[in-house]
Amino acid sequence: MDVELNGATIHLDRPSDKAVVKRVAAHMQRRIAEDDWRPYASKADALAAWQKLGGIRLKVLKALNLLE
Repeated sequence: MDVELNGATIHLDRPSDKAVVKRVAAHMQRRIAEDDWRPYASKADALAAWQKLGGIRLKVLKALNLLE
């Protein structure tokens, strides 16, 4: 199953992951809009920490062009 986000296609292993992508994307878009990166000191620190988590969160960050 695939989901389209910000013009990018995210491949999902399970249909239930679609809800996770939507939730994570909404969370990231809110943080971007509000420039809220707490509890991290900066956007760069937050992205570095989230990148280490991998999985769906990493796919969403890449789709939102927050990571390469």
